[in-house]
Amino acid sequence: MSMLLSLGILGTCALLSWPLGRYLTAVMEPPKQARGIQRLFETTIFRVTGSAAAAEQNWKSYAVSMLTFNGVMFGLSWMVLTVQALLPLNPDQKTALEPSLVFNTVSSFVSNTNLQHYSGEASLSYFSQLFAMMWLQFVSAATGLAVLAALARGLSGRTMLGNFYRDVLRATFGILLPASLVVATLLLIGGIPMTFKGAAVAQTLEGIEQVIARGPVAAFVAIKQLGTNGGGFFGPNSTHPMENPGYFTNVIECMSILLIPMACVWMFGFMTRRVRHAAVVFAVMALMLAVNVGAALYLESAPTAALEGLPVSQQHGNLEGKELRFGTGAGPLWAALTTATSNGSVDSMHDSLNPLTGLVPMIGMWLNVIFGGVGVGMINMFLYIIAGVFICGMMVGRTPEYLTRKVETREMKLALLAILVHPLFILGGAAIFAATPWGAGTVNNPGPHGFSEILYEFSSASADNGSGFEGLGDNTIPWNTATALVMLLSRFIPIILPLAIAGSLAAKKATPENTGTLRTDTPLFGFVILGSVVFAGALLFLPVAVLGPIAEHLAGVIR
Repeated sequence: MSMLLSLGILGTCALLSWPLGRYLTAVMEPPKQARGIQRLFETTIFRVTGSAAAAEQNWKSYAVSMLTFNGVMFGLSWMVLTVQALLPLNPDQKTALEPSLVFNTVSSFVSNTNLQHYSGEASLSYFSQLFAMMWLQFVSAATGLAVLAALARGLSGRTMLGNFYRDVLRATFGILLPASLVVATLLLIGGIPMTFKGAAVAQTLEGIEQVIARGPVAAFVAIKQLGTNGGGFFGPNSTHPMENPGYFTNVIECMSILLIPMACVWMFGFMTRRVRHAAVVFAVMALMLAVNVGAALYLESAPTAALEGLPVSQQHGNLEGKELRFGTGAGPLWAALTTATSNGSVDSMHDSLNPLTGLVPMIGMWLNVIFGGVGVGMINMFLYIIAGVFICGMMVGRTPEYLTRKVETREMKLALLAILVHPLFILGGAAIFAATPWGAGTVNNPGPHGFSEILYEFSSASADNGSGFEGLGDNTIPWNTATALVMLLSRFIPIILPLAIAGSLAAKKATPENTGTLRTDTPLFGFVILGSVVFAGALLFLPVAVLGPIAEHLAGVIR
């Protein structure tokens, strides 16, 4: 049943991604003679922003605008969290957060990571949730969409990549806001609350007073899922019954994780006029996702030691850390989806997954290209495409080409630098914290699982994911500071460098395709980029996988 439900969710999202990809293209790259609502929308943008959103930008000015905008977001959100006790919409009298936690939280949401070292309902006011956290979930996702659109324009041969401010407005008001309204309405129907009243106070059957947190949850959860943000209104995220009350909301939230990342691949194809190439990339990503989901479901179906003496009919797999209404399948499915797309929300405790099942979400974050985050997933795959094209060109003795532009040493250096930043932050951070009290003193479990908790945290921060092995005591000054820096650097370095590659390729003359050109719309090219991703990931991360999840699994088998 779990496998059938998973196939239904994946298949439905894949079918819906095509028309959604066309819609994304129409919004991000409207025709010159736009009509109706689109024309009114574009006219309003220019009237409100004036020249700021009118001027075309090359890759350098586009990147500067992107960094400036995100810097302003960072500063405003920092102010809100610092003085939230003085701001309205604070019925439960929340006070300011500790400074290193403010730094971590703002860095997390600006970078579209949403790694949470705090519990939302216990720490933040409604004002902070809506006008700092939820606002950042819109504009950080819009940043990814904007940069992907700029990359596609550059690969189409345009030296001017558009205008960042115009693209962010298009993505926010033309895509994310309408989609969030639809999903929030469905979540309201499913029973998720949407209120500005303070926490409810109830009397239990034992006569004990219970305080039940609530708030404007439906709106928050909608963009949390659609923007591959993942930040929960409540600490337990979508394991909390008010963020995910039942099967209906569980399916809606699962689908919302996948839809826009899938559509981004088609948007790239439509904007570059290489739809068959996009289909090959989509197929490679879909294959990796299917393998991840299948592996997670199979590995988590193994019974725990406590069930091994029971008849097979009563061995239901590992139910620890799961919502019992959904069974054992919903947790690993969500774990695979949320880490394949850099979403990071959870509907089970990943720390309770079987050791090898826990490796599956790590693999999703290590590869970081299985559809990935909104916009940035396709950008990350572009880096592996450049690497694969370059290697293939060198093997046959030809100058490598991608979309009729020659890929030379400069582009390859930039691509490799962007690719290697990711494992550097993961492996370097995990090594330092595993060898010092900063990390070793905060794990909840000794041995391989404790190492996995540290490894997972840095994987999540570097992949802009946000999920975690929550046995880790990560709300400390070293953890807050280190992961904040990793989140910011791993967000913006792999965004700026692909823009530089696109600008470099756009400045070159197009090379006519001939019989010796490596075509990008064939199954062979699909194997090239699949091999680039898998072999690079295996070489970089297999040793730490052996030290963590694999060692824990083998210890259990030997015991």
